[in-house]
Amino acid sequence: MTPNPAIFTPLFIASIAFFAWSCQRRLALVALGKPENRFDNIGTRLKNTLVVAFGQKRVTARPFGLNHAVIFWAFLVLVLANGEFLVSGVFPGFSLAFLPTPLHHGLLFAFDLVSLLALAGVGMAGARRLLFKPSYLDSRYVRAKSFEAFLILGFIGLLMLAYFGLHGATIALGNDESAAWMPVSSFVARLLAPHPSLLTPLAGSFWWLHALVLLAFICFLPHSKHMHILTAIPNCFFASIEKPNTQPREEFAEGKGYGTGEVRELTWKDLLDSFSCTECGRCQDACPAAATGKPLNPRQVVHAIKTNLLANAPLLKKGAANGKGNSSALPLIGEEGEGTNTEEAIWSCTTCGACLAACPVMIEQMPKIVGMRRHLVEMEARFPEELLNLFENMEGRSNPWGIAPAERSKWCSQLEVRPFVQGETDYLFFVGCAGAFDPRSKQVTVALATILDAAGVSWGILGKDEKCCGDSLRRLGNEFVFDRMARDNVRLFRERGVTRIITQCPHCFSTLRNDYRQYGLEVDVIHHTELIRQLLEEGKLALNRQVADLGTILFHDSCYLGRHNDVYQAPREVLGTVTGSAPAEFGRTMDNSFCCGAGGGRMWLEELTGTRINRERVGEALRAEADTVCVACPYCMTMFEDGLKDEKSSDVRVRDIAEIVAEGLKIRRRHQKS
Repeated sequence: MTPNPAIFTPLFIASIAFFAWSCQRRLALVALGKPENRFDNIGTRLKNTLVVAFGQKRVTARPFGLNHAVIFWAFLVLVLANGEFLVSGVFPGFSLAFLPTPLHHGLLFAFDLVSLLALAGVGMAGARRLLFKPSYLDSRYVRAKSFEAFLILGFIGLLMLAYFGLHGATIALGNDESAAWMPVSSFVARLLAPHPSLLTPLAGSFWWLHALVLLAFICFLPHSKHMHILTAIPNCFFASIEKPNTQPREEFAEGKGYGTGEVRELTWKDLLDSFSCTECGRCQDACPAAATGKPLNPRQVVHAIKTNLLANAPLLKKGAANGKGNSSALPLIGEEGEGTNTEEAIWSCTTCGACLAACPVMIEQMPKIVGMRRHLVEMEARFPEELLNLFENMEGRSNPWGIAPAERSKWCSQLEVRPFVQGETDYLFFVGCAGAFDPRSKQVTVALATILDAAGVSWGILGKDEKCCGDSLRRLGNEFVFDRMARDNVRLFRERGVTRIITQCPHCFSTLRNDYRQYGLEVDVIHHTELIRQLLEEGKLALNRQVADLGTILFHDSCYLGRHNDVYQAPREVLGTVTGSAPAEFGRTMDNSFCCGAGGGRMWLEELTGTRINRERVGEALRAEADTVCVACPYCMTMFEDGLKDEKSSDVRVRDIAEIVAEGLKIRRRHQKS
């Protein structure tokens, strides 16, 4: 049966017009976002797009992602086949047979093969949702979206079945001379051949089934979460080239607004993110807050932005037209509901970056949450009461505990420590607040100082002139105080001629290395794990023994050292050298590591909902039967030790990597004394 162009053509034109109108209506809202430069480094962006979007790098990081990759590539290949189908519906004589015969036959074989693979992929996806659904696909939010997911899977499955039915019937009728290049369709033809009287009606029925499902899919696409088919690839192109491990700097002026209190205050890239979310749940699965029963769900944060944007679209367009920022009808921050984020969810984030690392389409969830925190702190003065002391201590005495600056050097009362002097000292040892004031972290500071002296490193400290780097302030949204503190620190570093900095805290490391670049500070910042590895490799640090009395050592990756700054191998190589064997690994390790719970300023907040994040991580260590948990961060040290106390486990020790290395220096000194 040949389709009647007089019937199909109006349907086709109407569907394409509706599709174009729907896309324009939504994507025009993206243009209402605040400006942001994402058009630099085109070559790098194209490369990243090829690897992440077309290469499906992040999708295939998990085993079932291979199934999605198959469907994705089948979709790309079948765009050509479906294009031929649609054009031939308007112009019946059109066919790809005008191509060179080898190319045409190769395409026919590819169309047949990928259609079968796509059908198998759809079957696997449906079975996964019905039979072996992962926990992050079984939430109330996902269940509400299940009908849509099954509808899309049904559309794809019907398209593949209609394709095989149409071509099978055509081959059985003897109307396709290229049957040899279509093995699956030829198999279907053999099944249909015993029913010759049905072949013509079947061919026509399958043609119209394919046509109607395809047009319905085109019309439905912009109104569903599967609009990511159109926006995900551009979103990967516009993704941050550098890790989004910092936040934009604010310029303070009277009458200006700060942070993100309404959807109109997001950038166009933030809004594009909201349309690009595949709602796969990987960010939710990786999120430590979501995993421990907190109200935060990174996927829901992004979905709320899209819902809020669509709900407020009339006001936003009106505001854009008259040049004024109209208030939103639906608040972005408020009581629980569709299109709104609760304050408890916003404050639950540890800024660990797990969502950033897990997202297959490069959505940047964490900066959006920090933006909302900025609004709450700077515009509404609404934040957890516990943070009041922290903010006051930071403003008054430049450290979280409010201890007098003169106390900063007490950790070195038994050591001969020199102040940093330009021209005489190579490295500034930026001790950090925990290293200077926290009793447990002071032991790590002493251990690191011992290592530096043993290696002959020229180093000095700022003493009472050192101030907090401001990491917690910035992640908690108090950008005003952070800005003042960063300016003061940058000014001090320049006055003292600091060019190289050693840190023991990953939060100091990341802030000085990444955030302070926004203030024009270009210095070499090195974490102590990297420096110790360098000293060992260069032979400047000679150990006196292998430290073999710590039992099974389990190494924990700090989020701000690992995920945010890609320092993974240095601590492992150091431990391998010092102990003689590689450390054991957590089940969730490296870029999949599970947060200790202290990042994003959560160090200074109690966890009142769900399970404590540190207890979740400690439980993982206990199940691994570790004797020693090795860390490289003072926050992680505190969270592990507190978690072990909560679990009443006194057999497991927590050691910083510097303490283990310092153990390897002790024997010779004892022998020399004897």
